[in-house]
Amino acid sequence: MAHRRLQPGKLVVASHNKGKIREINELLAPFGFDVVSAGELDLPEPDETGLTFEENAALKADASASASGLPALADDSGFCVEALDNDPGIYSARWAGPDKDFAMAMRTIEEKLASIGANTPAQRRGSFVAVLCLAWPDGHKEYFRGEVEGQVVWPPRGTQGFGYDPIFQPDGHERTFGEMSSEEKHGWSRDTEALSHRARAFQLFASGCLEG
Repeated sequence: MAHRRLQPGKLVVASHNKGKIREINELLAPFGFDVVSAGELDLPEPDETGLTFEENAALKADASASASGLPALADDSGFCVEALDNDPGIYSARWAGPDKDFAMAMRTIEEKLASIGANTPAQRRGSFVAVLCLAWPDGHKEYFRGEVEGQVVWPPRGTQGFGYDPIFQPDGHERTFGEMSSEEKHGWSRDTEALSHRARAFQLFASGCLEG
């Protein structure tokens, strides 16, 4: 199915999360958009009441597109731990609490894994998922999903990135996302797949809605 093309101009990044906004801005940089965040426009944050990444991304993108009258790009992402029934999943941000204490959230994951005796690599499988939703003021939406699988490691390693990056080691790599630069995580081309979940979703978005 053909995607609707996004024309150059102003684009709202439907987020108030500084780390997420920074990563999306880096990914959008080559395409010449005039990017502004929902936080900069002082737009309200909608309640994330969806039961899937797609539903929550749509809630955020629709809210920003409707309030601004501009196309809006939203990301809903999370860290899914197989042995914990894919928790924290869509609740990844909530596990960090109102203070966004991801050190606490990472400890909670490790404590839960320890409590069920999950200490082998096969028992510590995890994945990052990101869904991008691009919404227009007329209600049209496009979705793009990226995933990357790997291991949950302990203790946390690295200070790059944000969120759960320091305890996730992607398959085929010896370092965590927290030990990788933005360039390593997000680099991609027409011939190579990106590494990070967000960059993989963005790669699909770019090929579907941006590139000729």
